[in-house]
Amino acid sequence: MSHEFFNPVHSVYGAGALSGLPKLLDGRKAVIVTFPEARQFGLVDRLQSLLGDLLVGVIDSVLPNPDVAELQALYEEFWRNPENAQVLIAVGGGSSIDTAKALMVGTDSGRFEDLVAALVSGQPFTPARLKTLIAVPTTAGTGSEVTPWATIWDRNAQKKYSLHLPETWPSIAIVDPELMLSLPASVTLQSGLDALSHALESIWNVNANAVSDTFAVAAVKEILETLPQLMQRLDDVKLRGRMALAALKAGMAFSNTRTALAHSISYEMTLRYGLPHGIACSFPLPMVLQRAIGQVATRDAVLAQALGPLDSAPQRLSTFIESLGVRTRFADYGVPDEEATQMVAHALTGARGKNFIGIVQKEAA
Repeated sequence: MSHEFFNPVHSVYGAGALSGLPKLLDGRKAVIVTFPEARQFGLVDRLQSLLGDLLVGVIDSVLPNPDVAELQALYEEFWRNPENAQVLIAVGGGSSIDTAKALMVGTDSGRFEDLVAALVSGQPFTPARLKTLIAVPTTAGTGSEVTPWATIWDRNAQKKYSLHLPETWPSIAIVDPELMLSLPASVTLQSGLDALSHALESIWNVNANAVSDTFAVAAVKEILETLPQLMQRLDDVKLRGRMALAALKAGMAFSNTRTALAHSISYEMTLRYGLPHGIACSFPLPMVLQRAIGQVATRDAVLAQALGPLDSAPQRLSTFIESLGVRTRFADYGVPDEEATQMVAHALTGARGKNFIGIVQKEAA
């Protein structure tokens, strides 16, 4: 059986990598897409000084979990004068990068509602207009800088959409751990556990292959070793660098496999219970691992490479997550047992849930 691995993103990694941004722009005008606190952290001023006349705009109103109600005005304002900039530079966590991915694909009308209609239909479409995206993550976890997916939420309708087009791959990812030194403990933890979830989800996945496994196993091992140390030394640039590289590897892994059951569960937990994404996708990992073990022998072998002996792996994984202050049972988040059972069953029917190896075995039985 042959496998394919594809990732077109030019990735630049290392402390100080941001300084190479002007050269990577190659004379093109750019707009920054970032989060409100970026100004108080001095990040916007730094980028303005770095880019000079190449920077023609700053969008600094990105909120966590970008919602259609918030995106509409941003989108239509950006596309009102599309000739102003050729490049979007997303600086921040997954929400900033996801917002930029939504902005980069222009509808013929320039109206955001046309993009939402395409997402609702679930049918592939070709953008009428397109901007180049450079992704600069400030968290070690999203993986969005090396994947084509963007999650867009509609809280009023209690729905979540996935924007995924051949055109929504970032052209360049700049992973600079120095940008992560100001992250508070809560965000450091949530993003680190998100990366762990990405790596594990790419292993218990029907789309896994030898290359994605190589990235995933390396990421899991590095996160298990590094994240607890980093939580004790948030100002350690070397630890930040190790976590940034581990998150990049996890992103490379699931850029080809997509995520699976834990992420499918997370979407409902975020919509209904307000859990931050990194917690929502990581607290069920031990439960999903228990379901994955014994399903496919080749997947068991890779999980063992990443986690060690599988007979005790779910308990050790639960202990690891709980040692970081994150509970691993649905009941801990106010979800009754019956509702939790229904939630998992529903998650298995979702697009990401169907990537879980347990689905294949169940259908084959």
